[in-house]
Amino acid sequence: MGALDEPLTKLVGDRTAKVLADSLKLRTVGDLLHHYPRRYVERGQLTSLDELEIDEHVTVLARIEKVTLIPFRGRKGDRLEVVVTDGRSRLSLVFFNQGWRQKELRAGAQGLFAGKVGVFNRTRQLVSPDYQLLDEDAGSDAAKQFAGRLIPVYGASAQMPSWKLSICIETALTKHLGDVGEPLPAELRERHDLIPLPEALELIHRPRGQADRERAQSRLRWDEAFVLQVALAQRRAADSALPAKPRKARADGLLDAFDARLPFTLTEGQQKVSAEIAADLATEHPMHRLLQGEVGSGKTLVALRAMLAVVDAGGQAVLLAPTEVLAQQHHRSIVEMMGDLAEGGMLGGSDLGTRVVLLTGSMGVPARRQALLDMACGDAGIAIGTHALIEDKVQFQDLGLVVVDEQHRFGVEQRDALRAKGDQPPHLLVMTATPIPRTVAMTVFGDLETSVLDQLPAGRSPISTHVVPALEKPNFLTRAWERVREEVGKGHQAYVVCPRIGDEEPAAPPKDGKRKRRADEDDFEDVADLGAGSDERRPPLSVVETAEKLAKGPLSGLRVEILHGRLAPEAKDDVMRRFAAGEVDVLVATTVIEVGVNVPNSTAMVIMDADRFGVSQLHQLRGRVGRGSAAGLCLLVSDMPAGSAARARLDAVAGTLDGFELSRIDLEQRREGDVLGQAQSGVKSSLKVLSVLEDEEVILTARTEATRLVAEDPDLAAHPELRTALESLLDEDRAAYMEKG
Repeated sequence: MGALDEPLTKLVGDRTAKVLADSLKLRTVGDLLHHYPRRYVERGQLTSLDELEIDEHVTVLARIEKVTLIPFRGRKGDRLEVVVTDGRSRLSLVFFNQGWRQKELRAGAQGLFAGKVGVFNRTRQLVSPDYQLLDEDAGSDAAKQFAGRLIPVYGASAQMPSWKLSICIETALTKHLGDVGEPLPAELRERHDLIPLPEALELIHRPRGQADRERAQSRLRWDEAFVLQVALAQRRAADSALPAKPRKARADGLLDAFDARLPFTLTEGQQKVSAEIAADLATEHPMHRLLQGEVGSGKTLVALRAMLAVVDAGGQAVLLAPTEVLAQQHHRSIVEMMGDLAEGGMLGGSDLGTRVVLLTGSMGVPARRQALLDMACGDAGIAIGTHALIEDKVQFQDLGLVVVDEQHRFGVEQRDALRAKGDQPPHLLVMTATPIPRTVAMTVFGDLETSVLDQLPAGRSPISTHVVPALEKPNFLTRAWERVREEVGKGHQAYVVCPRIGDEEPAAPPKDGKRKRRADEDDFEDVADLGAGSDERRPPLSVVETAEKLAKGPLSGLRVEILHGRLAPEAKDDVMRRFAAGEVDVLVATTVIEVGVNVPNSTAMVIMDADRFGVSQLHQLRGRVGRGSAAGLCLLVSDMPAGSAARARLDAVAGTLDGFELSRIDLEQRREGDVLGQAQSGVKSSLKVLSVLEDEEVILTARTEATRLVAEDPDLAAHPELRTALESLLDEDRAAYMEKG
């Protein structure tokens, strides 16, 4: 075990090591050295307090403006209130029964203050924050520690504020900087003018100025890009060495018959992508291709043509969908598109046809048994289903192609189990309805060839999108429901989307005994009574309560139905079938309709509490309307105030229909997340310095360098320290991900 793998207990003691592990997931010396500062502050450069987000754990540099000790009325104790300022805005610090702090917290002093941002009486505050004063006259430890250089501000926790982390990292640098290995080959560092890793770690944590910081980040950015691209290059090399059965459509076969019946011409993009897929399917190595594109660009049609080509070649294909609603929708639309070509071997079926079966977890025993039999004996050339397709009892005669829809919703193990059902590795086509910027796709799916559909089929109608500020202008919400009635009056249909189902277990009473007002106690027209200006936001609006209020209120007389994930499968299928048939005017639903649902007669969508959804999710939802000849309308209802980050997101969605542009905005706001792990977003990230949006040149160059190195040294035998860095990046779970994905 190397020095960087040493547990932190040896460096900082058992108690501090436990806090670092529990709150920040830092367990080794290496973890600590690679926990880089989030930002830096210069002495005298105060933090902008008006940018602090509620519930965020922050470290701010501010000046104490006022200190007041307030005794409690009628009981013992007191409250010390300290007001700090950045010169423009103010933040309140509150300490209970700690009046003795008056002696050190004096007006005029500057300090670092850390805590969780809360609100009381509409004023932002930190309760019992940790702090370090930077008062040189008093000879404070912090003033000495950061003398003459930038002050690093680390991602911290309530138990471990930034300056305590800084002390731990200083100790690690002093004791272990000489033990740091060098993963980048010397000639690569020389080619790209990169400083050694020990120097980079020293400068990232102890920069004397911005130049030091930039040199360090330039080197560490390369480490992250290169090690990741080496992992992906190894994976591409391993995949290209696997055998696979070529699957080439035969002339005048099923695919040609299907194409002849299409009532429209494929777009230029669909033809180009279909040709790329066909070329991959014809090779003796498994296809690994990512198919991405705009909402409504025809990805399912392209995937179906690939499946038909495989059936033509004597194989079988499966389409794996994340939800029963989507699986049923895919099955229904594919059977409709194929007509009698989907009834192979059945009375009235085409001689060229095959059988298309559906398999979901909730199917009845007879239907399930028949589907399993059709797959096992090869009568079913195409199987569509959910995770039920992965079960051990599901067998195929000759599985040639796996199509995974909405890949990010499946665990790697699930996809791998399905791919293992072929005698040889089947070809793999991954579809995503969320457009991904090129550098993100190259980093997240760097082992996949990428195809992009960026054209919409002819006949698609424009969608206009507007933000409805329900709190500021309640009459706008009234008008929104009038617009829904107008669309229904023209013979069209509408969706209303809510973030919550509404039949959850009642919440436990709050510990303080005070019951918060529930959303269903509000009048419907006053949905935003507990809006952004309040200390507490009301619970998200729910499908069940919203549908009831709409049916009794602004949409009374219309046929209003609900759809959500906890309905019985037959009920979900029945609602969707009746909605598609025009027997339902307004469908109040959760995001279960986000992908795959295709009802061309639907022209209006109202998304309640739209700020509670992500940018890409809103774009997906919006894509459910405007799928026919009539124009689409999408209304984003929110109670968040103008100027807030949440409203900025909604304005961005309203401002463009370009999914690739929106995906960039989405990523810029929430960062890239863990690009190797199963969660494509979240707190933990293997990318600390590298930005897959901004560092395109580094990623491209690192990819070229990694491909060259892996071709020369596939097992990294001549690069042991690079191999160690790779093993560190790919812990057990991530290694499994890379192996199986």
